[in-house]
Parts: sequence; structure tokens; C-alpha cells
Amino acid sequence: MNSLARGFHPVETSPTNALLASNQDRSARWRRWAMPLVGSVFATLALAAPAAIAQGAPAPSTSSVPGWDAPEPWRTDRYYLQTSVASAHFDQDEQNNALELINAEWRLDKRWLAGQVLVGAATFQNSFDQATWYAYGGLLWRPVDAVQPFYLKLTAGVLHGYRGKYQDKIPFNDSGYAPVILPGMGYCYKRFCSELVVYGAAGMFLSIGMTLP
Repeated sequence: MNSLARGFHPVETSPTNALLASNQDRSARWRRWAMPLVGSVFATLALAAPAAIAQGAPAPSTSSVPGWDAPEPWRTDRYYLQTSVASAHFDQDEQNNALELINAEWRLDKRWLAGQVLVGAATFQNSFDQATWYAYGGLLWRPVDAVQPFYLKLTAGVLHGYRGKYQDKIPFNDSGYAPVILPGMGYCYKRFCSELVVYGAAGMFLSIGMTLP
């Protein structure tokens, strides 16, 4: 027993290691509940807002206000700028969650498949902290006439930036350029909007932005 006691050395935890462990634990807790909570908020707005608004005012008819043809300022605002505020991966805790997204979008006065046509480009840091670019086209729908601030969005385009040992982390990226489809939903207050976007099976991100004339 004495020899064992003499050979035993307790492992000391430095303040730095303790702080890193605490930050990782907080990050894990955020990914577990905060992002699903954000999704629930958007879903609740989409489902509850029509009933609330219907009590105060009659809903506009679908013939006079098509689903994508929102009131001002969204009807005539043609540009949208946004940046990411949070992101989370579904599985890999060690991956980068600081997207640093900068996204510019042009919403045309055109429609297709009952949606408003849009084009855009974005730059961000991918899951492995590599500078990445996304050029796309897409459609925006406002499916609830009584809740025009709420919208659904689907974009499809080309992604470039997954390089080196991470090139195969996304499908069809043999040339370094891969096709991508991103679904999302958003909600606006006047010219200020927020979007929740899912990027494949990897994760999701939350953004804030502003429409411009």
C-alpha cells in the first residue's frame, strides 16, 4: 500500500483545460436544444400566426395577393443581404461552427412554379474552416396569404471550397465543384429577416439579414 501511495500522482486540471471543457460542454448543449428550439419557433409562427391575424383582420384573397407577391416592402425590395449568427452540426462536435457567412441575393420580378425567382452568391467558412463559395438560383414562396412575412426558400447551385483531404466530404466534388440544394425558411419584420437553412445531412444555420429596394 505504501509503495502504491508513493507512486500515485494526482492529475491536476489547469484553468485553461477546465475553461476549454466548459466551452465544449456549453457548445454541445447549444447544439442539443437551441437549434431545435429555433426551428420550433419558426414552425409555431407559421402555424399560429394565421389564426391570430384572422381574429383582427380578414385575410386577403389568393386571387388578389398571390402567395409570393407580398405587400411592401417585400413586394418591391429586390436585394437581400444576410450573415450567419449561429450554426450547428448534427453529429461531429469537432467541426467548425463559425460560418462567417456573407450572402447577397437578388430577388427578381419573375415567378416560376408559383415562386419568386432569385439568384445569389455567398462566401463562408466550411465545416473544416476552409474558405468556400456558393453561387445559386432558387425560388421563394409565401405559402400563407395571411402571414406574408413567413416564407419558404429552396436554392440550388454550385459549391467550391472543399479541398485537399476534405474534398470527398461532399458528394460529386471530384472536380472541386459540387452541386448543392439547400432548403430553408424565413420570417421578416419590416425589412429585417431571419432564415433557418439546412445544409444536407451535416447541420443547419441561423442567419439575419435585410431587404433593400
